[in-house]
Amino acid sequence: MGPGLRRRGARLSFLVAGAMSAVTLTAASPARTTDALPPPPVSSVGPVIPAAPPAPGPPTGKAPAFGAYLDYGPRGVERMGELSEWLGGAELRVGHTYLPGDRWSNIEGAPRFLEAWAAWRKEKDDRLFVLNVPMLERNEEGVSDREVAGLLRQGAAGRFDRHFRVLAERLVDLGVPDTVIVPGWEMNGTTYTHRCGPDPESWKKYWNRIVTTMRSVAGQEFRFDFTPSRGRDAVPWTRCYPGDDVVDIIGMDSYDQPRGMSFDEQVAEPYGLQDHVDFAAAHKKPISYPEWGLFRNGDNEEYMRRMLQWMDEKKPLYNTVTDYCPHGVWQCKENPGASAVYRDLLSGRDSTPTVPTVPTEPTEPTDPVRPPECSPLDLGDWVEYWLGGKLCVRLDWWQGARRG
Repeated sequence: MGPGLRRRGARLSFLVAGAMSAVTLTAASPARTTDALPPPPVSSVGPVIPAAPPAPGPPTGKAPAFGAYLDYGPRGVERMGELSEWLGGAELRVGHTYLPGDRWSNIEGAPRFLEAWAAWRKEKDDRLFVLNVPMLERNEEGVSDREVAGLLRQGAAGRFDRHFRVLAERLVDLGVPDTVIVPGWEMNGTTYTHRCGPDPESWKKYWNRIVTTMRSVAGQEFRFDFTPSRGRDAVPWTRCYPGDDVVDIIGMDSYDQPRGMSFDEQVAEPYGLQDHVDFAAAHKKPISYPEWGLFRNGDNEEYMRRMLQWMDEKKPLYNTVTDYCPHGVWQCKENPGASAVYRDLLSGRDSTPTVPTVPTEPTEPTDPVRPPECSPLDLGDWVEYWLGGKLCVRLDWWQGARRG
């Protein structure tokens, strides 16, 4: 998830200034392998890290915290109340957004961007604010592996420390020093400039520097969430794990894909849902699901039911469904069956994971979030497999060119 069109599916973008490419490739997950799960790293890399606050599980008497990604800006905050009404007053305790990764000034967290989220977080003590933070600028601009490797080495050497110090200071000043930070999410794929594959050792050292820098700011209580995408993807995510002293939560972004894969296979595949739970347990870390939802198997009621049951059983610290088409349940009318399952299982839920009550006179979303306008080219499953996804011709590319 995050700014721009993703090569793992059409997801919401930040519309940023500057010329944009007229053709975008949106790709499926690469073929899975049957590699054995590598052993966990023996030790972390990088400098000595200040002590981190403990990363607790769900508060006593509370069900695991849940929420939804509804919009990256203030409208996302506003829609949380509407979604709660649709769920019969269910308590959404997680607010989740992403910093734009186009330029360093946005990765530093513009105060106006963060103010609404900070205000929401401070309204109740048991809320969580989850913030995905790109590790490098030009984060979805197709930067080459060679350049990525060089940038990772520069980050590991401390060149970009100041940007993360500014972000940490702003979060503390806004009164949200306990923000859950998700740096470099889905690092095991190929979508982002902050990917791990071109140089895993430098990537881990760079993560260490980011955590060290942000923890050095007075008053901080940040927790850092290491979140790969489910499955092997481009590189086994275990190769990117930066060490127990700099990771507080081990997350996983998990969508219903690839086409034809059952939920049981998503659990059992190498680097899949079960390996994630086992890896976190071995490292004595809580788990999370910052991104999850429907995808290549359409309006899949079984997936929705099984994923919610899985999370009730495994008790992640938090989860946030990605709520726009094709992944969502409230802002997407394309998934009525799965939407009904989600609503039935979560309606009225607040402090206990009991059977929900049926809400009355539910609200419906207005002005739903959509991915950037583009025209997909249907080239057939076989061609799309080898291309890595659909070609999508942007309809608004000229606006970026004019702004540039």
